Amino acid sequence: MAIASRITKRALSTFAAAAKLPEAAVAAAGAEAVPAPSSAQHQQQQQVLEFEDTERLFTGEPSTALVRTLAALQLMSAGPLVDVGLAALRSPAVAASPVVQAAARATAYKHFCAGETADEAAARVQRLWRGGMGGILDYGIEDAEDGAACDRNVAGFLAAVDVAAALPPGSASVCIKITALCPIALLEKTSDLLRWQHKNPSVHLPWKQHAFPILSDSSPLYLTPSEPAALTAEEEHELQLAHDRLLAVGARCAEHDIPLLVDAEYASVQPSIDYFTFVGALACNGGGRPIVHGTVQAYLRDARDRLEAMVRAAEEERVCLGVKIVRGAYLTREARLAESLGVPSPIHGSIQDTHDCYNGCAAFLLERVRRGSASVMLATHNVESGQLAAARAQELGIGKGDRNLQFAQLMGMADGLSLGLRNAGFQVSKYLPYGPVEHIIPYLIRRAEENRGLLSASAFDRQLLRKELVRRFKNAVMGRE
Repeated sequence: MAIASRITKRALSTFAAAAKLPEAAVAAAGAEAVPAPSSAQHQQQQQVLEFEDTERLFTGEPSTALVRTLAALQLMSAGPLVDVGLAALRSPAVAASPVVQAAARATAYKHFCAGETADEAAARVQRLWRGGMGGILDYGIEDAEDGAACDRNVAGFLAAVDVAAALPPGSASVCIKITALCPIALLEKTSDLLRWQHKNPSVHLPWKQHAFPILSDSSPLYLTPSEPAALTAEEEHELQLAHDRLLAVGARCAEHDIPLLVDAEYASVQPSIDYFTFVGALACNGGGRPIVHGTVQAYLRDARDRLEAMVRAAEEERVCLGVKIVRGAYLTREARLAESLGVPSPIHGSIQDTHDCYNGCAAFLLERVRRGSASVMLATHNVESGQLAAARAQELGIGKGDRNLQFAQLMGMADGLSLGLRNAGFQVSKYLPYGPVEHIIPYLIRRAEENRGLLSASAFDRQLLRKELVRRFKNAVMGRE
């Protein structure tokens, strides 16, 4: 079976137009009837990433590693089996069982995670770097309940920065979650107040510092239906401590010139996450160095509106904006919350709308990379999005060594896309979660959901792996390709 690796000029022109058009116009453009391409048009198709030649794609990858990866992805595409595992992981009592943790460690944890310690993750970065890619160190902690837990977590994040600083320059970034630095209840309350202020601009929030725009009129403001109580003096103090924790990590990253990627999370706390992120960006991204990077989840209906607002604000402030674009990982949670409230989901109504939004946001940001006003990490497992972005970057003349454009994929996922981008000369990093298995369970649940079923996110990788393993078998056993 042929492996799709080309994009039409029309697709590329639509992608480029998305940099300037509002989201509704992009969706309308995508809905137009498209005539079947002629043979002449096929000759004009642009090829930036190569997937057909799996021998070149997987050069340097041991066959044993390919077999292990294919087996793991095949196992996690078995829907009924994954459902049983998910049920076990979602039950706190069952998930705490040594037997269940051992099973998780030997399967999903081993495939998607870089180890239990920062040193183990650093060793993985070293191997990636020798193979032409970088690594994103992610100390996999989230949802802290109190200040004491937050203090422990910030120590872990600072240790990750120190480990990254000891690695080859440019080989590592660090990723954090704000829910690990600020008690979750305080983030929820602060998000309510930020949403309420957006609906009622006259409301004064004495603790609020200067930041880029956080919300838009299309954001899920319904999550705050009535005026929330103001923060108490104790809560304001805890909020300041959380700011201090983030700024401490940001300052350490700035000291060593290491990008700091702040993950997006679920909608009920995202306003607070963006608020913290942008305060940190204003403090650390001076002098044209994009240290702190926020994250935009393209499956959210308000993604493009918020992105345009924050880019305009950053350009006015003359601050280099750092942004990571992802599709999003909390679909199940968001859908359940919206259903329980009897309100529309904040997520796009179809996967195609999400694809259009992601591609539109990527095209918009690539223009800013070309101007030198933004640093972008395009985190995607979607081959078409990777191909479109690579072709557009080439068309814009963005140098493949430009550190302000990077691609990223999760460890254990989309390895074919990662290798294709690497082989084309782009900077690519793999996201490397690490930590005790009991702390990584929420992350493993999200990855298992993505890979569940025959049409899972891993289908393209499995196709590539099978083709290469068959090629190697024929070559080794029968002496021919």
